[in-house]
Amino acid sequence: MELIRILRYSLLAIIAVVLHGPVSSQELNCNVQVSAQQIQGSNRQVFENMQRDIYEFMNSTVWTNHVFSYAERIDCNILINLTDQISADEFSGTIQIQARRPVYNTTYSATMLNFIDNSFRFRYVEFQPLEFDATTHRSNLVSVLAYYTYIILGFDYDSFSPLGGTEFFRMAEKIVTNAQNAPETGWKPYDGSRNRNRYWLVKNILDKEYEEVRQFIYQYYINGLDKMESRVSEARASIVESLRLVQVVYRRKPDPFMYLVQIVLDARTDEFVNIFSESFPEEKGRAVEILTEIDPSNKTKYERITSAG
Repeated sequence: MELIRILRYSLLAIIAVVLHGPVSSQELNCNVQVSAQQIQGSNRQVFENMQRDIYEFMNSTVWTNHVFSYAERIDCNILINLTDQISADEFSGTIQIQARRPVYNTTYSATMLNFIDNSFRFRYVEFQPLEFDATTHRSNLVSVLAYYTYIILGFDYDSFSPLGGTEFFRMAEKIVTNAQNAPETGWKPYDGSRNRNRYWLVKNILDKEYEEVRQFIYQYYINGLDKMESRVSEARASIVESLRLVQVVYRRKPDPFMYLVQIVLDARTDEFVNIFSESFPEEKGRAVEILTEIDPSNKTKYERITSAG
């Protein structure tokens, strides 16, 4: 793990050469937004305080034993849309997770994650500190935020070293285990529909049957996007080959719903279109063939690649 940490920091130090800052222990540069427009007649100050407390929790908690400089912090967004106030201190709604990763030798940041969790119910008491305890489930708000923090960290580390995020995904798995007796949904295998919840996401990630998806993450960035500025043709060819790793899992079909595959592809759909729209015809054809197979719900969007240019 030490080698992974060194590799990640070395690459980020180059990527963020214009951004210097003091060394710190915080891993995230996390923007937090709490929207409660659908809740009428409430004290609006509570939602402002909630947003502030979540922001401080995400950005001040020390999540790892690694040391990050300011420039190395992972950019992410937590977007909470509250739709119901169940009691004075209990709320429900959705939480959207977004994370980005800088691309080597450019000012471009690529989308790492962008998805919505619809099973979000929690208690929030003003002026009560949010504190994470890795050994127990005390607060659903804290557990959900901590879980997605480790998912973000895991994907980020996977993008710099093959399977480099495993220790963080294990932490997310531990949070799921701790929450098995929680009354809130999203933590158990039978919660929700189509195996799309927190239990299944981390289970897919750590399942050997899905390992090629994590290998795709590494290949896509290190041999693909990180080389686009200097060796664009080689980089595009590498991205096509990286997509074949996802194709292997798609054809294997470890389960009928493949939640992880959809999350990984959904975050990159527009990026795929932009990358391959500049390709030569044969490469466009290969890319579209793979993409329309592994992500049929976005077939119309991918077919625009062949008509571009």
